Amino acid sequence: QVQLVESGGGLVQAGGSLRLSCAASGRTVSTYVMGWFRQAPGKEREFVAAINWSGGSTYYRDSVKGRFTISRDNPENTVYLQMNSLKPEDTAVYYCTGAARILGTYYLLPTAYDYWGQGTQVTVSS
Repeated sequence: QVQLVESGGGLVQAGGSLRLSCAASGRTVSTYVMGWFRQAPGKEREFVAAINWSGGSTYYRDSVKGRFTISRDNPENTVYLQMNSLKPEDTAVYYCTGAARILGTYYLLPTAYDYWGQGTQVTVSS
């Protein structure tokens, strides 16, 4: 079993930055695809970013490209999401997730992932 714990959320003004962290425990996730999803009130959970096991491949939803950066530190069993130039529409609960294996573009789907954190709230004020 893998436990994922997010941290780093909070309240920030539009244009500001936050760095989310996701600490994994229970077993190493160094070979896992890791991702971040978010869910705003009344909306479905949506893909934000994903990273392959080595960090050599990263994927982003269009609305965060150029503003968000996903990265990982395998020796520390931790994944990060650096969020810059935040906008009010980025307000949501952000979830860290991981999967032992994902084929093709299924990383876009929440059902492709095996483990989820409890989420951390990000609120961007205008």
